[in-house]
Amino acid sequence: MTTETAPSGVTATGEKVKVQELSVWGALQANMRDYGLMLALILIMLFFQYFTNGVLFKPVNLTNIILQNSYIIVMALGMLLVIVAGHIDLSVGSVSGFVGALAAMLMVGWRFPPEFAFLANPFVAGAICIVVGAVIGAAQGYLIAYHKIPSFIVTLAGMLIFKGLSLAILAGKSVGPFPAEFQLLSAGFIPDVIGPTKLVEASEGVQAVTLHTTSLVIAILGVVAMIGFAIHGRARRKARGYESEPFGLFVAKNLVVAAIVLFFGYMLASYRGLPNVLVVMALLIALFVFITKRMTFGRRIYALGGNLKAAALSGIKTERLTFYVFAIMGALAALAGMIYAARLNSATPKAGQGLELDVIASVFIGGASALGGVGAVAGAVIGAFIMGVMNNGMSIMGVNIDWQQMIKGIVLLAAVFFDLYNKNKA
Repeated sequence: MTTETAPSGVTATGEKVKVQELSVWGALQANMRDYGLMLALILIMLFFQYFTNGVLFKPVNLTNIILQNSYIIVMALGMLLVIVAGHIDLSVGSVSGFVGALAAMLMVGWRFPPEFAFLANPFVAGAICIVVGAVIGAAQGYLIAYHKIPSFIVTLAGMLIFKGLSLAILAGKSVGPFPAEFQLLSAGFIPDVIGPTKLVEASEGVQAVTLHTTSLVIAILGVVAMIGFAIHGRARRKARGYESEPFGLFVAKNLVVAAIVLFFGYMLASYRGLPNVLVVMALLIALFVFITKRMTFGRRIYALGGNLKAAALSGIKTERLTFYVFAIMGALAALAGMIYAARLNSATPKAGQGLELDVIASVFIGGASALGGVGAVAGAVIGAFIMGVMNNGMSIMGVNIDWQQMIKGIVLLAAVFFDLYNKNKA
């Protein structure tokens, strides 16, 4: 049975509050969403590992899963903020396709006079595209926040507008290839500055195993940092008098996560190392975890989605906050569009179509509430990987695309039903 304590480390008289630990069952119930998501991802991966005869966990396939879903995860981070704030953005797929087309025209399609040739530089073009994406998101956010037009209507219109603009600027044709520097965004891997490590020499019937040492060291350092932050967070909660999960469950959870990260780090290191886009994703994930858990800005987004009127009465500038959330979403959609284009090495008129569905599904599967105010970065990332592994596994198994769509729809519906069931039960 769970014992509740006041959320403070000391009483009004200065007496220390004894911090109570939740029971194992109480901790599991309180964190059912998080544990359930991780368990679901593990079971889905084991299922496809078995039914694909071991293909899923091959290093080259794990790398492909990351590359194929990187742009989904990038957009899912922004969509999480949008959904937590109580809105929806249906335009992200079309915006990403439009920005990818704009990047292609800047670097390949348009011929600039000498004084403006710098605009074709991949880094300059990339910066322009991010700004354009942020402006698009801000424009939609302005209509939603200050003119009170429902986000569904505004972003549905945006989806149609930017789908048409993509066709217009590409003139219905694919444009490419991109400069090699731009392709590195999605197709490149970090250099092995330490040098390769040979585990097994090649011999008759035995394939050589050489590790990308730098990638493996980064994975180990990442696990150490993750465990350090987890220990610090637990100590911080106890110091403030909040209930904490049992120490044994805390250790078990972090050991499982560390083992998974090290396993994937080893598998990637045995191929070509960490993809550049994975490093970008990791930095963005860390940034958004910090925003949502440590910054006032992030906490206000949750307050906004939890109760709009209460948030406004408490002094939160809800219109400005909504405006910023959509601007961030636009910038991330632009980045995702460039990653997608770099992966294809060309911009196509149909790029980005339907991506918004996978992005929204990832966030809802990851535990975000359809009613707003609830959601976590880790959940959105795990939800995106669940979708990615399902897509990859079903493709390897040869499942028809119509069945793939049906299965993903059922999974999405089940995730939302589970969320509403838990909310009503509470």
